[in-house]
Amino acid sequence: MSKLMYKSQHSHVSLRNGVYYFVRRIPSDVRCHYRADRISISLRTRSHSVATHSARSINQRLEDYWLGLRLQQMDIPGICLVKASDNISEDGYLLSEARDLYLRLKGTNKDRVFIRTAQRNVGYVIRVLGDRPVTDYSSAQAAQFRDWLIGEGMGRNTVKRVFSSVRSIINLAIRELGLGGQNGFSGTFLPETLQPTERKAIPIQDIRAIQTICQIQDDDLRWLVALISDTGMRLGEAVGLLQDDIVLDTDIPYIDLKPHPWRRLKTTGSERLIPLVGASLWASKRILDQRSDSQMAFSRYCNQDHHNTNSASAALNKWLKGHAPKGCVIHSFRHSMRDRLRAQQCPSDIIDQIGGWVTPGVGQGYGSGYPLTVLRDWMVRMQ
Repeated sequence: MSKLMYKSQHSHVSLRNGVYYFVRRIPSDVRCHYRADRISISLRTRSHSVATHSARSINQRLEDYWLGLRLQQMDIPGICLVKASDNISEDGYLLSEARDLYLRLKGTNKDRVFIRTAQRNVGYVIRVLGDRPVTDYSSAQAAQFRDWLIGEGMGRNTVKRVFSSVRSIINLAIRELGLGGQNGFSGTFLPETLQPTERKAIPIQDIRAIQTICQIQDDDLRWLVALISDTGMRLGEAVGLLQDDIVLDTDIPYIDLKPHPWRRLKTTGSERLIPLVGASLWASKRILDQRSDSQMAFSRYCNQDHHNTNSASAALNKWLKGHAPKGCVIHSFRHSMRDRLRAQQCPSDIIDQIGGWVTPGVGQGYGSGYPLTVLRDWMVRMQ
């Protein structure tokens, strides 16, 4: 077997010059959706076990995606047996059409997350209740849909967001087209016993241990963890960084966090300068030391077309389970940042500026905020 090239037909793993790749031919029945006949993705590892695990995950995602493409091309089974219902609205404007209208009117200049969220939530409804005219969904059917979401293990806040999305899509169609009837998803009761999932903070001793492990393993995923651990950035904010957003050749190294075409920011206050200290400074240096043709800080999950925060979240949360207390996730570092600054009696408006949280009060909207020197001093104190 050649030392330069090894390929496992079962795992779709290929070894090239010491680095593993995921390689798979695109099935002929879905090839029309691609510009090439094969997919080749660097797994960015020299470990066969890590590469095999990553390849299985990629392969499953591809299989799920291709199944969706195949179902779209397939005729609905038994369509000739469907009997027209006496209750079908004369307006006949289907939920799938309302979704397309919503995205056409409100999806301009929105990122892929906005589009994907609307498509996913409408897909849930169609899966459970069918693709019906928008005013034909009854309140009883909405309650049935609520129960299905709960049965899928979704928390109260997630269920609320799904209902809010579906309500908005149907309301827009009713207003724009002057449809008669009611929105069956309005006013659906959500049980109080369905409590929101509590997001825990990571204790400081665990943060220190995780940061040490990150420096030992020293790869791009661990750089991402270390960067977030001492900046309090949201995962999506960090994943979407350019290397040029990391400024080290100055007296106070910092992250210049700003929106990009491939990654919007959550609020206007999210655009900010974040001093680099501790593990985040180490991670930033390692990111800029990497030899890469990409301008992205984390090219594994981001390019100039889009960023894949969900994949990063899944990978990091799985790794974090073995190193953080039960119930802690990558977003827990953000909660910990606030607690760590509070423990130093840091003023709340400085905490808000560091983390990009919305600060209450009209007066907070005046001025340009605290200088980097002040922010850096408080962040050094929490180390």
